Amino acid sequence: MAKKTIADVDISGKRVLMRVDFNVPLDEEGRVADDRRIRMALPSIRSVVDRGGRLILISHLGRPKGDPDDVKKFSLKPAADRLAELLGRPVAFAADTVGEDAKAKVAALQDGDVLVLENLRFHPGEKKG
Repeated sequence: MAKKTIADVDISGKRVLMRVDFNVPLDEEGRVADDRRIRMALPSIRSVVDRGGRLILISHLGRPKGDPDDVKKFSLKPAADRLAELLGRPVAFAADTVGEDAKAKVAALQDGDVLVLENLRFHPGEKKG
């Protein structure tokens, strides 16, 4: 029996959680300096969006150490903004991974919407060790 791929599953109206590699370099102004990894994920992202899935994207960016400046230096917001430019459509962003903002934004997703959750490595459970 062959394994099913995302293309074999009816995802219309369903939430789809996708781990992507948005570990991209940011310039001094906090903008994406090289969007190659974001562009590499576009075919999978478009596949879900075009078939009416409610897409939730998770990723990490860098190695935050818990410093107050980490949120600015390692936020996935610039990656979400760049993704919106590449898709030519709005991309929602949640300022956390499992908190109230994330829950509210997931609940508000409509068919074909995209949401990027904040850097997974900001969550204490994602620490190496």
